[in-house]
Amino acid sequence: MSKNVVIIGGHGKVALRLTRLLSSSHNLTSVIRSDSEDQIKDVVEAGSTPVVLSLEDAPQSKFTDLFNKTKADVVYFTAGAGYKASEERTKKVEYEGVLKVLDAIESVDSTLKKPRFLIISALDVRDPNKIPEHYNEEDKRLSERMRQVMPAYFQWRYEADKNLVARTAFKWTILRPGGLTDEPGVGKASIGKTHLTVTISRDDFASILASLLDREDASGLAIDTVGGSTPIAEGLDTFIARGETDWIG
Repeated sequence: MSKNVVIIGGHGKVALRLTRLLSSSHNLTSVIRSDSEDQIKDVVEAGSTPVVLSLEDAPQSKFTDLFNKTKADVVYFTAGAGYKASEERTKKVEYEGVLKVLDAIESVDSTLKKPRFLIISALDVRDPNKIPEHYNEEDKRLSERMRQVMPAYFQWRYEADKNLVARTAFKWTILRPGGLTDEPGVGKASIGKTHLTVTISRDDFASILASLLDREDASGLAIDTVGGSTPIAEGLDTFIARGETDWIG
């Protein structure tokens, strides 16, 4: 069944791949922060309708209005502040921007069904005092290095995810990839309780995001994923059937 889908951060590398995968069967709206002709062209060519709306500056009401207008069934949050962003901008996008969209979903007109929410987070976003049991020594060393390099990202993304998992007004799923590459996709991945030293292609990660569009049974789960040897559909089926989240709060 065709769905109305809104993609926040619609000009990102993963977002454009996701758009191409969904556009033939669904009605897409992509939120972008720039009215650049190149960005608008890229989004349109991928198969979506662009809407210029600043995640940092626009009020929550603008997002609520957008979700109402499009009668959104699913909202993807693929936006990010960027590796070199200041702490101020990191907080505005990774925390305040996320909460703005969550509040907007909760404020959707009562005559409409609240959209499902799927958000990209990252491996190792967690309570810093709780180390996953499956981590080996290499994982622990890499985790420590990443937290030293990007302390603001891990702090504010954790706070945003923690806020999300406490919400019950709508259905949500958190996608947590390892390092992303531009290598061609292979249609396979490792899903659930992954290690930090393995990457995943943006092609394959976008395929996982697209596959979750119709998986309401993934609601309430945080899903870790890196490159691997298991077909994506099979890996998702196994993870969802197990019903154990990768979130550590």
